[in-house]
Amino acid sequence: MTNQVHAQYALNLDQTVNLISTVGKERTVLAQGDMGQGKSSMLTMLAEQHPDHVPIYFDMTTKDLGDVMIPDLGSVEKDGCVRMVPNEELGLHLKDANGNMRPVIVMVDEYGKGNPAVKLALLRFMLERKIGSVSLHPDSIVFATTNKGGEGVGDMLPPHACNRIIVVQIRKSTHLEVIEFGINDGWDHTMLGCIKDNPQLCQSYEDVKDPTENPFIFHPKAQRVSFSTPRSLHACSDILKKREHLDDVTLHAALIGTVGDQAAALIMTHVKMSDQLPSLESIKNDPKNAIVPKSVAAVCMVVYRTLSTLEKDWVKPWMDYMQRLDTEAQAMFANGVRSPKYSKQAMVMGSQVFRDWALKNNHLYTADV
Repeated sequence: MTNQVHAQYALNLDQTVNLISTVGKERTVLAQGDMGQGKSSMLTMLAEQHPDHVPIYFDMTTKDLGDVMIPDLGSVEKDGCVRMVPNEELGLHLKDANGNMRPVIVMVDEYGKGNPAVKLALLRFMLERKIGSVSLHPDSIVFATTNKGGEGVGDMLPPHACNRIIVVQIRKSTHLEVIEFGINDGWDHTMLGCIKDNPQLCQSYEDVKDPTENPFIFHPKAQRVSFSTPRSLHACSDILKKREHLDDVTLHAALIGTVGDQAAALIMTHVKMSDQLPSLESIKNDPKNAIVPKSVAAVCMVVYRTLSTLEKDWVKPWMDYMQRLDTEAQAMFANGVRSPKYSKQAMVMGSQVFRDWALKNNHLYTADV
C-alpha cells in the first residue's frame, strides 16, 4: 500500500522544480528518484526561472568536511575561540558590485551517497541556511537530490535528516516524455526512433520483478555494467551524431559501453534503417518525389528528424511531403507540434500551409499517438 501511495504522488521534473521554486527559500526539498532521470538538470531549470540567482552545484560524492567549512585559526588570537568559516564551494562568498551578498541556488547532489560527517554538517545548512556564523542571502534556494535506496548503490537517508527536510519521489519519465525532451534538445533522430519502437528502454526496475523481463535497464538483482536510462540514451544520441567519423565496429562498441550489448543491438538495427531515409535536401527541393521509407520505424525517424530541424523556409515542402506519409505519421507530427514544450511551435503554427492542413485534418491533429 505504501509503494502505491508513493507512486500516486510521485512528481515529474517540472512539478518538482515548481515545488522547489515555491518553498525552497524556507525549506529544503530532497528529490529522490531513479538514476539517470535528469535530476541534475533541475539546477539549470531553476536558474532559468531565477536569473538573478547564482547556481551552485555541490557534489556530495566528492566532498569531505573541509569542502563545507574549515576552522579560522586567526579567531583564536582574538577571543580564544575557533570559529568555523564556510568554504566558498557553497557560494556564501559571492557579492554583487556594491559588496552585497548575492542570492544563490544550491543543489546538493547525491546527498544519500555523502560522507556521514558531511551529511551532518550540511543538515544545519539545509535547515537554517547558514554555515558557522555566515548565513545565505534570504532569497537563496537550497535543494538536494539522491537516488532510491532500493537501487543498492549506497544512498542512505538517516531518519533524523528526513525529518528536517521535504522528501519527494520523482517518477521515471515515460518513453514519450523522453522523446519530447529529445526533440527539443536536438537528439539524433535515429535514437528517438529507437525509443519510440522500444519503450522498455525507459522502464524502471520497479516495474519488473525478474531482471530477465527487461535486459536493457538497471536492476539491483543483475550485474549490468552499462544499461539504459534517459541519461545514457542521451549519450548514445551524442555518439550517433558523430557516426560519420566511426566505422560500424567502433560505433557498436561505443554504444555497448554506454547502454549494454542488448540495447546497443537495438540501436544498431535502427542505424541501418536510417540509411534508407530521404535526405533533408531532397525533401526541401523535391517533396513530391523524395523517397518515402517503407518501414514504420524509418518513417518515425523522418518525423522526429523534421521536428528537431524544421526551419521556416521549408515548412511548406515538408507539409507537401508529409501528406504522402500514412495518417499515423501525420498525427505523430501534429502531436509533436501541439506539445506545450515544442520550441518551434509558434513557427509551425504560424504557417498558413500548416493551418490549412490542420483544418482539413482536425481528427489527426487531436489524435493521441
